[in-house]
Amino acid sequence: MYGFINTCLKSLVVEKYGEETWEKLRLQAGVQDSFLTFEVYKDEITMQLVDKACKILGVPADTVLREFGEYFFEFCKRSGYDHMLRTLGGNLYEFIENLDALHSYLSLSYQEMNAPSFRVEKNEDGSMHLHYYSDRRGLCHIVPGIISAAALDFFNIEISMEIVNQTEEEERTGKKEHIVFLVTQTPVFAYKERNEFSSSPQNLADSEKQIENQLNKENTIRDRGSSVCPAKKSHWKTIRGIITLGKGKLSFRGRFDPVYPKSLWIDTKTFCNGLPFHMVFDKELRVKQAGVSIQKIVPGLQTMGICLDHYFSIVHPEVPFTISSIQKFINSQFVFQTRREMMPESWKHRPMLELRGQMIWMESLQCMLYLCSPLLRTLHELEERQMHIADIAPHDVTRDLILLNQQRLAEMELSNQLERKKEELRILSKHLEEEKKKTEALLYAMLPQHVANQLKEGKQVEAGEFKECTILFSDVVTFTNICAQCEPIQIVLMLNSMYLQFDRLTTVHDVYKVETIGDAYMVVGGVPVPVPTHAERVANFALGMIIAATGVQNPVSGNPIQIRVGIHTGPVLAGVVGEKMPRYCLFGDTVNIASRMESHGVPSKIHLSSSTYQCLKYKNFEMTERGEIEVKGKGKMHTYFLIRNKTATENEIMGRPMKDLDSGHESVTQTQPEKDQTPAIAMKYIDGPADAQNSPKRRNQAKIADLTGI
Repeated sequence: MYGFINTCLKSLVVEKYGEETWEKLRLQAGVQDSFLTFEVYKDEITMQLVDKACKILGVPADTVLREFGEYFFEFCKRSGYDHMLRTLGGNLYEFIENLDALHSYLSLSYQEMNAPSFRVEKNEDGSMHLHYYSDRRGLCHIVPGIISAAALDFFNIEISMEIVNQTEEEERTGKKEHIVFLVTQTPVFAYKERNEFSSSPQNLADSEKQIENQLNKENTIRDRGSSVCPAKKSHWKTIRGIITLGKGKLSFRGRFDPVYPKSLWIDTKTFCNGLPFHMVFDKELRVKQAGVSIQKIVPGLQTMGICLDHYFSIVHPEVPFTISSIQKFINSQFVFQTRREMMPESWKHRPMLELRGQMIWMESLQCMLYLCSPLLRTLHELEERQMHIADIAPHDVTRDLILLNQQRLAEMELSNQLERKKEELRILSKHLEEEKKKTEALLYAMLPQHVANQLKEGKQVEAGEFKECTILFSDVVTFTNICAQCEPIQIVLMLNSMYLQFDRLTTVHDVYKVETIGDAYMVVGGVPVPVPTHAERVANFALGMIIAATGVQNPVSGNPIQIRVGIHTGPVLAGVVGEKMPRYCLFGDTVNIASRMESHGVPSKIHLSSSTYQCLKYKNFEMTERGEIEVKGKGKMHTYFLIRNKTATENEIMGRPMKDLDSGHESVTQTQPEKDQTPAIAMKYIDGPADAQNSPKRRNQAKIADLTGI
């Protein structure tokens, strides 16, 4: 099928069920995201899409196909075929009767099109039998959708269609599905139309009867009084005179009665020259008459009485070459193709000629008239058969069709190229968007998101003051000795293993990683987004670091490494430093004190300043007093050790799937895990009434707020 069909199916799913449903559907069907209009795709792709749509939407195939048929009709109208469809016929019968002709015309442009065939029969009760023939099985339920939509839109009638017979007929190309639908229709009148007496059939009939009575009355008066007043003419008499002079007949309600001459005023020679492509044959298919051009191409037709099926085969409709079969499809366009073995020697290496036209049964002569023209799509096909425009009669629109279709095919080729370029650009744009996301993810890993966005826009990032935040420093105990005793790659692998786990913990507790220098790791809570629970977050992060460090092996001794952790709470100034490799840095005495807490700490212990202790005192943390110690550059300071969180489990602190559901915290949104690790489950903190301050909306507002004075 052409990509136009698959594009329509995609449009239906996206419009009625959403982009996500289409994405799921195409992935399950294993097909591409978009289709080129003039590209031919395998039928299996369409069948797969329909089958997966039935499963995903949970509806039977006939319902999906009928809905697709209704949508396909609207899709064709929106695609520029509206006027073409409207002019097919004045009623539903004529519309269906000319569908094959429409397909025949479209096949000039869509040369690979394998369209179904339709035949319609009127019944005495006003219903119709619609015969549907197709090489593709299982798609017949599209037909009621298309026909119903066309009947309601074009002719304002509602129809019902039911299958009354379903068979398979053996044709030259294989078995063809033959479905017979019973079509019954009901007019749909608008309220205004139902109440307008002038539009009713009875009113029209009464008007016609009044006119006829008036004419008869005037006629009687004329016959009786012609000798009394011959010069005076009535109004109706004047009308009769005009009609007589115009050599026409007064008709009512669209009736027309043609006038035929007593004998045919055209001689045989003129007829055969004027219609150069025509043939007359009897019930036994014996040729009785042929146009001069077809005789020139097929010289065997000059021998009257030869059998037509010896020289031609029927390409469309795919029926046996018999009079009864032709009469059955009398309203269809017939395509004949010359037989190679019966053509002159000069045609042996040329493509065979195809003729397209209509059949007319002449009852009085018991013969069939085939009025046809060469079926040629382009000038190239004309040249291949060594024919010329002059071989086609001047009145034959085939001349214009060849020239117009040549231009149409050129436009289609250009459109196809543009469509391919558009698809290439779409794919490149998609890849570009993916790369952009990767770049942004890398940028946001280096800088806070709102700071990175300001830098991308070329804006200057103002430094911001944070009145209270909690800073953590950590380092590896005896790191210098380890470096002296092992290979550099071993140091890199050890630090990478440790930092991957620490980075994961920053996601769990929503703290900001400032930087790493060698074995030193620095994070801050409450910056760049101020939160009241900054001390709790950093404390839980520190507990997680101690646990994570036990899983990292010392490359020298083979034992778990030991780390020192120091934490301090206080005010800082934060801003972006540098242009070449900009970094978001913290400044102030709080940074220095936090660093001193780490350097004066104890292995595998979390060293707290008194300010951090005050923040955590009533927060369900177990802490012990270390006492006063001498701190370089600060003198004596009263410090503490953080032991554990009394209410949170190890799994919660580490961001693992929870096992103890009785803990005082809950697990919330899962974030993307590092490679070969379990998903990091963020720990929930209460930063205000009903956790309102910790909501995404609150955080977004905080990120874009002016940092100065916060």
